[in-house]
Amino acid sequence: MLLEKVCEKAVSENPLGRTTEYIDQYSPDLLYSIPRQPGRDSLGLKAELPFSGVDIWHAYELSWLNNRGKPLVAVGEFRFPASSPNIIESKSLKLYLNSLNGMKYASQEFVESIVKRDLEHCCGSEVEVRFSSVAEFAMPAAGLLPGVCIDELDVKCSAYEVEPTLLNSATETGKEIEDVLHSHLLRSKCPITGQPDWASVLISYRGQRIRPEVLLKYLIAYRNHDEFHEHCVERIFVDINNYCRPAALTVYARYARRGGLDISPFRSNFEIPSEKLMVWR
Repeated sequence: MLLEKVCEKAVSENPLGRTTEYIDQYSPDLLYSIPRQPGRDSLGLKAELPFSGVDIWHAYELSWLNNRGKPLVAVGEFRFPASSPNIIESKSLKLYLNSLNGMKYASQEFVESIVKRDLEHCCGSEVEVRFSSVAEFAMPAAGLLPGVCIDELDVKCSAYEVEPTLLNSATETGKEIEDVLHSHLLRSKCPITGQPDWASVLISYRGQRIRPEVLLKYLIAYRNHDEFHEHCVERIFVDINNYCRPAALTVYARYARRGGLDISPFRSNFEIPSEKLMVWR
């Protein structure tokens, strides 16, 4: 119920889903925060989280003017820790970044410092910010995720709303294994606009073998689920952790770009992104 109220407030107060004038003069007030805790309350998560992690954003529509009025462009990478009290609503970030378009700045480093300050103020935590030139930026392709793709499994599906009990029969009794699986069939929906969000998701674990066909059916069941990217990844982590009881678990999703932004939430209780996925190049 609290999460529904947060979404209602977001609809009424922020620019998501409305026709909006694009401002090209610096305006940090455009940033809009959404608290993480209501989504975590629905998962029974309190202050001590069962994972650590980061939300990795890439911004592809980033531009400003140098002191001579010449436009400069870059790709921005922003890392928000999973421990931050707030996430930033994506359209508000897009509008905020566009507000830099008509501004003159002496250096890229100065622009980075401004963006870092404003994002930290909005999310309530330290944020890592890095700009790359368009020529040197190289986002890892979804198809290059490590492990085995489970999408070709011939499974019969009838659940298109999240159903964690699908995982009741997911584990096999036997010796502990290490396994890395991924799927490109994860789809959820924005809880405010209802627009579809597409993602590739990686599951890395150590423990009793998780049946890939059961895991695939569980992931497909997100197809009509309304939730923000970050909360979906945390829900997947919590459900697998509760039903499959792995000794170690990582869930990482790369959502497709929408509105010039993509988000890749990473949650794990045993590793960090750079060890395996090399998100920071």
